[in-house]
Amino acid sequence: MPLSAPAPRTHLHTRAVTYQGFLREDGLWDIEGRMADTKAYPFDMEDRGHMPVGTPIHGMAIRVTIDDSMTIHAIEAVMDDTPYGECRAGEDPMQGMVGASLGPGWRQAIEKTLGGVRGCTHLRELLFNLATAAYQTVYPWRERERRLAGEPKGEVSEPPYHLGRCIAWDFEGPVVRRHWPQFAGWQPLRRVPQTGT
Repeated sequence: MPLSAPAPRTHLHTRAVTYQGFLREDGLWDIEGRMADTKAYPFDMEDRGHMPVGTPIHGMAIRVTIDDSMTIHAIEAVMDDTPYGECRAGEDPMQGMVGASLGPGWRQAIEKTLGGVRGCTHLRELLFNLATAAYQTVYPWRERERRLAGEPKGEVSEPPYHLGRCIAWDFEGPVVRRHWPQFAGWQPLRRVPQTGT
């Protein structure tokens, strides 16, 4: 369903972001993110001069190689188009993310390693949502393989990470009751502080 008809307007800017996931022959996964910023009008930049319509201000890509546990084995970043030549210094610090996991604490790991002047704002933005693309790549494929092999769904003692993090995956909702009935109405254990005797 499309958005409603907009008010009269003029197109000025486009940020295009894409993510792709690949299963490698060695059993690892490559998740790639690409981002480009363009203007719908010509303009001048102090460091780059005249910018015709559609010339990328930002044009960058990241490839993260992960295993089934979502741990990063390798990372590569390229910045083909940047506002300033100095921006490319943001490529090398990305190596600090090797060994991190694209799971709980992902955004904190990015901020700790690449936050502020330690990294590039736009590469960080690409990394934030790369975890979702990885999840959408790895888990559905592994589930498909399990089903094709006729394997039963494994026993799970804790709710999968995505449960309780979206309106559709509400522990009190119908989707959880249908797909993860053992976690319908689930509440995390609340630890009671120990008092001395």
